[in-house]
Amino acid sequence: MGGTEHLTVQREGATLVLTLNRPEARNALSLPMLVGLYDGWLEADADDSVRSVVFTGAGGSFCSGMDLKALAGNGMAGEEYRDRLKADPDLHWKAMLRHHRPRKPVIAAVEGYCVAGGTEMLQGTDIRVAAESATFGLFEVKRGLFPIGGSTVRLQRQIPRTHALEMLLTGRPYSAREAAAIGLVGHVVPDGTALDTALEIAERINACGPLAVEAVKASVYETAEMTESDGLAAELTRGWPVFDTADAKEGARAFVEKRPPLYKRA
Repeated sequence: MGGTEHLTVQREGATLVLTLNRPEARNALSLPMLVGLYDGWLEADADDSVRSVVFTGAGGSFCSGMDLKALAGNGMAGEEYRDRLKADPDLHWKAMLRHHRPRKPVIAAVEGYCVAGGTEMLQGTDIRVAAESATFGLFEVKRGLFPIGGSTVRLQRQIPRTHALEMLLTGRPYSAREAAAIGLVGHVVPDGTALDTALEIAERINACGPLAVEAVKASVYETAEMTESDGLAAELTRGWPVFDTADAKEGARAFVEKRPPLYKRA
């Protein structure tokens, strides 16, 4: 199991938990964090015993975005990881889920700050849980920057365009309740319980047929920008093979025998 000094990796049953671990900087992005995060996504993809991923932050914050001190010329921690970026110049975008989509469901558990790059990474997750006092926002324009992590493309596809543009153009903070009202997050829970709620959702996913779960997720994203007729055709291509799997046969047997299905774990 991987990880770096700024990214911890843990297993909770069939769930891989990736935790941004730089609480003294509100989990601002660093080279060790990005390298560890990308390795975590790859680990989840490669390990068939992993059914879901929970993505969270340590110390009461999710992520406060780019390390602005480093951007201003004060250096960034983890220079020993620079060779990884040289070998794969796209690594940071893959880590931030801009250029990589994990095949397993990803549930975000947000406490505290989830702003700038934090909100951008959030848009690459599938299910989102926010603590009551969590804060969201894309602050880049206030600092003369551009939210280049994908927000000018993704946000308008995930929430109504009027809300996307207000968030992008004003750079103002949003409360968890506001984020839920516009559809950016799906759950608002008491402070300190976002991770527990995310793990509960993950367990419900883990109890389902893993091949079906992966195929359903792939179909949703694959068909998002298709016409309805093209999307329905693509859905059949994705969906029909699932009916011929051992998972499907086990699900049917479990239904007839009135018992929980026992899907095989690798």
